[in-house]
Amino acid sequence: MLGNCGSQDIWSVLVQFNRQPATPSLRATATLLCALLTASLLAAPARANTEELKLPNLGESSTSLFSAEFEHQLGRTWLKIFRSQVSTVTDPLMFDYIENLTYQLATHSKLEDRRLELVVVDNPTINAFAVPGGVIGVHNGLLLYAQTEDELATVLAHEIAHLSQRHFSRGVEFQKSQTPMNLAGMLAGLVLMATAGGDAGMAALAASQAAAQNNALRYSRGNEQEADRIGMQTMVEAGMDPHAAPAMFERMLQASRYSSSERIPEFMRTHPLSENRIADTRNRARQYPKTIRPVSLDYQLMRARAYVQLANTPEEAVQRFKGELGGTPRSREAAQYGLVLSLTEAGRADEAALALDSIWSGNPDRLEYVIADAEIDMARNTPEKAAEKLRKRLALSPGNHPLTMTYAKALMANGEAHIAEEVLLAQSTRRPTDPGLWYLLAEVQGLSGNIAGLHQSRAEYFILNGILDEAERQLSYALKLTRNDYHTTAQVQQRLRDVALLRQQMESF
Repeated sequence: MLGNCGSQDIWSVLVQFNRQPATPSLRATATLLCALLTASLLAAPARANTEELKLPNLGESSTSLFSAEFEHQLGRTWLKIFRSQVSTVTDPLMFDYIENLTYQLATHSKLEDRRLELVVVDNPTINAFAVPGGVIGVHNGLLLYAQTEDELATVLAHEIAHLSQRHFSRGVEFQKSQTPMNLAGMLAGLVLMATAGGDAGMAALAASQAAAQNNALRYSRGNEQEADRIGMQTMVEAGMDPHAAPAMFERMLQASRYSSSERIPEFMRTHPLSENRIADTRNRARQYPKTIRPVSLDYQLMRARAYVQLANTPEEAVQRFKGELGGTPRSREAAQYGLVLSLTEAGRADEAALALDSIWSGNPDRLEYVIADAEIDMARNTPEKAAEKLRKRLALSPGNHPLTMTYAKALMANGEAHIAEEVLLAQSTRRPTDPGLWYLLAEVQGLSGNIAGLHQSRAEYFILNGILDEAERQLSYALKLTRNDYHTTAQVQQRLRDVALLRQQMESF
């Protein structure tokens, strides 16, 4: 069977339905899918002899083909490939907020393996997804659409439920009796739904035979209902309003009615909504008392950041927030904060400072405002002021990631790259999987004259983005510069071996 499953077989599906050039990253995706197909076809007989493939039963109808550890490795490998294909958000404030909310929900969920990894995609569409092994993706455009924190939590809890119920692994097991091309189409669809979009993913699914497709869709609908039910239980356990779920789904359905078939929200392409499904969700929510929660300022501030990120120009964002302030925004303070960010981005630092004063005085310790003030200082070409303020704040909150990243930028702008390098090197031990940190560290090391370190940091950045050829190239450059430093040479050589092993793992999946 292995001889009939070359990556070209699945690659033909990718090319046919995605209509994209045969880039190395997409070829890597094809290789990964092929290996998944091979594993799914061979694992059934192997399962009798391999104890690690036996998993705890999740219910009478729940079984799983892959071990939790295999799914974990698969998810991390998939994430590296995914990052090489899409633009991701490197905003530490937004990332930390969504990550904290995700973990808050996970602690109240049925998810046993909580080694979660978040990726925030810089994309205005409404979408979120879960990948085996604990990878959860969110488009920053979703924050513009979800009006409240509970509505965003609805989507996150739903995705966590897909993970806790092992829906991908169970889906592969469901398909294992189908033909190889049917399974290849399903697996290709999984990746394409999260990368190229729902159209390509559904087209990949359409490559299967009609009967198999109908069976898969019925099974998928069952998964969606299960994720709705368990996600709502998670919401309740976390103290959030379960009635936010039908409200969020109904708004999505209403939006889709005013969209052309090409502009249906991505979330609805991969999580089809219907009147019946919304009615079921509404009836389920009625079993719980309605939880009245105040407007979350934390969330509304992140929505403002998302709009600034997605605006075509800073001036467009300025006009948007001025318009909100002229009306009745959900949070006037958040709209004012959005105006501060937009004015800063537009180079209007003095106006931004005045706008910030009107909200900062009432909440001087809020992290978002402290960082906004530092960014205004940098925009005014006084980075020394920003660095000093942030240094004092970090003394109170050591290791805080958004503060640390902003502090390093202020030090770099102030010509203190060597200090910024020390700060980021220490932070890299706390956040080793943050591509944005390694990117900034490489810039800082270039300015501080640490060229060997620059190549090493670039290599870490490329490793996290699944670009292994470039990672090896950077490590080779570093090796030439560290010949007289035995310790660093040994580190670089070990990292080269790690990259070679990672390449083997990616090729073996």
